[in-house]
Amino acid sequence: MSLILASQSGSRKAMLEAAGVPFEAVPAAIDERALEAQLGGATAAQTALELARAKALAVSTQRPGRLVLGSDSLVSVAGRRFDKPQGREDAADHLRFFSGQVMELYSAAALARDGAVLWDHGALARLKLRELSDRFITAYLGHEWPAVSGCVGVFRIEARGVQLFESIEGDHFTVLGMPLLAVLGALREHGELAA
Repeated sequence: MSLILASQSGSRKAMLEAAGVPFEAVPAAIDERALEAQLGGATAAQTALELARAKALAVSTQRPGRLVLGSDSLVSVAGRRFDKPQGREDAADHLRFFSGQVMELYSAAALARDGAVLWDHGALARLKLRELSDRFITAYLGHEWPAVSGCVGVFRIEARGVQLFESIEGDHFTVLGMPLLAVLGALREHGELAA
């Protein structure tokens, strides 16, 4: 019986595949923006964790007995939370705002079975962006759009997105969108992977 990943995220799928974790991807049908609105003044870290939990729970109720992994990432820059860009011009606006600042990227994961959360974990990475010129932003989006359209923070660190940053503090997998080492430990604890 394999794990269910409650996501269609290419990055999360690639991480699990590379780590040799068998899984089936089943996207969670939840309204993320509505859940965020219900959480009101929750921090980005709390919101990412609640979204990961909600995704895992939503799919676990549909697949009895199966272990379900939910995950989410949120970005905060200068106290302002950012979601995935709504279009290419929105992505350019995000990058202009991010220029020269520190991005806090919160990645969270949760495991659920039969409508109950069994485990959850959140992690933080801090990414210092260099000063980005409009010329660079235009060229960058010319290469990376639409691949980054579904990426909070408008970057793929494993691609040209690495050019946005001066320095990165935090776990590489957290930057990719899921605290993978913690997830693997939890999967071993729950018998999904050999110890």
